[in-house]
Amino acid sequence: MTRPPNSSHGSSHSARPDGTRRDGRYRRRFLASLGLGATAALAGCTSGESTLGVETGPSYERGQIDPPSDAGNRSAEQLTAAAALAEQEPQEGVTPLNRLEITTHEFTFESGFKGSTIQGTIENTGSERVRRAEVRVRVYNEMGEQLGRYLSTNGDLDSGDVWAFTVVILKSPSVLDEYDITVLGTPS
Repeated sequence: MTRPPNSSHGSSHSARPDGTRRDGRYRRRFLASLGLGATAALAGCTSGESTLGVETGPSYERGQIDPPSDAGNRSAEQLTAAAALAEQEPQEGVTPLNRLEITTHEFTFESGFKGSTIQGTIENTGSERVRRAEVRVRVYNEMGEQLGRYLSTNGDLDSGDVWAFTVVILKSPSVLDEYDITVLGTPS
């Protein structure tokens, strides 16, 4: 038994009413374009702030690190004390909140065990309390390689409250070139 040329039996191709063929490649392209379109649509839906005041991802601000010429390394005892104060493990449940604003930030070298720090202020500009706030700082060398991530956390920032934070950086000031910073929080 011979089959007609446009028969779909035993073939991965099917005939269209206009006589052209459609095969699996077109189906795959169509399905792939649907997937890309859905991804783009979702990205568009989540790229801004929601009505709950929660953003989708942290945005970082850049800062330069310019240690003083006499900034030295910590002694072994100072490094132990600084490591006990430095936070490096992020908190669970924090997310970008549009009501938390970094009002100032800068690299500061302090004598003694604190050494390299990023200091500044965070303000709760919203109308509701923030249960937990977390400042995250990533530090980089001259080549742009990330050398570490350091944190500082605080709890219960009422509307209008300002938090003066200090993030202790454990790396030697001689290898630091720049940093970036963001703030996250947990709403009440």
